[in-house]
Amino acid sequence: MSEIPKFSSVNVKGWLESETSSLFVPIHGKAEKTFSETRKALGNLAEMSKMLLDNSAKEIEKRNMKAYNRAKALNKLARLFNDRLGKIKIPDQVSYESLRKYSQDTQQAMVVTEIDMRNWFPRISPFFILDRRKFQVVFERTRETVKELGNFVAKEYVKTKTLEETFQLVDKLQMLEHHLQSLEEQKRKIESERASIEKEIAETKQKMTELKGKGAMSQLAQTETVIEVLTAELKQSMQHLQKPFIKLQSLSLHGEASGLAPEEFSKMGQYLEAPFEAFTTDETNFAILRQILEKLMRLMSEDKLNLKPEKRRKAEQAVGNILSRNSLIPLHQKCTAAAMQRKQFSSSAELEEMRRELAKLQARVEDLERRKGILESEMHHIDGNRSETAEKIRNGKTSIEKNVLDFMDKRISLQ
Repeated sequence: MSEIPKFSSVNVKGWLESETSSLFVPIHGKAEKTFSETRKALGNLAEMSKMLLDNSAKEIEKRNMKAYNRAKALNKLARLFNDRLGKIKIPDQVSYESLRKYSQDTQQAMVVTEIDMRNWFPRISPFFILDRRKFQVVFERTRETVKELGNFVAKEYVKTKTLEETFQLVDKLQMLEHHLQSLEEQKRKIESERASIEKEIAETKQKMTELKGKGAMSQLAQTETVIEVLTAELKQSMQHLQKPFIKLQSLSLHGEASGLAPEEFSKMGQYLEAPFEAFTTDETNFAILRQILEKLMRLMSEDKLNLKPEKRRKAEQAVGNILSRNSLIPLHQKCTAAAMQRKQFSSSAELEEMRRELAKLQARVEDLERRKGILESEMHHIDGNRSETAEKIRNGKTSIEKNVLDFMDKRISLQ
């Protein structure tokens, strides 16, 4: 079994031309000659239409009542001929498909024009007899030329239809492959730009990390960590007061006697929402909290908070630890010191400068991330276009291989 020859889209066209030139070149040459003759014949017929138009217009101007109506009819008919011929689209290139369409259009124009002549020329008689004869002679010649074109397309040119389509498919395949190469180059450029952006993002984030680990910013971060630990400890110490505080808050909101002053009610809400801030901004030795707890104890003893026994017992124990045993004083000292330290670091000129630099770096990262997103969107579009183009290339190669087999009874493979 002989090996199937392999071709690229670049050299398959030359091979096809050499293999089929003995058939294709003569037929294509005849197609161009027949097209040229038909176009010339239609041009002659258009000149005859113009002659009828001009001569009938001159007769109309004379106002000869015997010929006036017939002159108007001929003028209208000639204008119709002229417009009809002008609407026939002349192909830019001679191919089977373009010539087939041209043949159909010209044949249709001849049929309709012949009907118009048969219907109207007798009505114009006996006037313009010489003009009508001249037109009819040229029309007959043109009709024969158009008929020859139709016969050629149907009987001879059709033989090369598949081959001509194959040449067109090869040209299209080369364009698709060039387009795919262009898309590949675009993808490489975008990947390179994206890699550069990703590198700069990583470097900028590293600068941000290093900046956060320096000087006042590092000290502030360490202080914030301490504050988180102290906040957790404070919440643990006051966990059994959460429910009583909520009950007391509800009591005050519904207008029932809670005994809380406005500043105590406000501070209690702060203890529920932000205990560390409430604790460190309370008066000396958290005096307001003490006042709230004393009133809380009184209300619990009067059973006005409707607490379950176990929750009431734990709340009373927590209040006792705070008021009698001063259990929160060491924690309050630590929290106050941490809050003062945070304030000190937060207001330093060094930290302000570092924050400005950090904001610039963060803005740069966001801009880079935005550009990266745009590139990834472009990449997604290009990948889709690449897949679509590659599929068209595969289908084009398959069609060319099939056409060659059908037309030449030869198997080839396009690589």
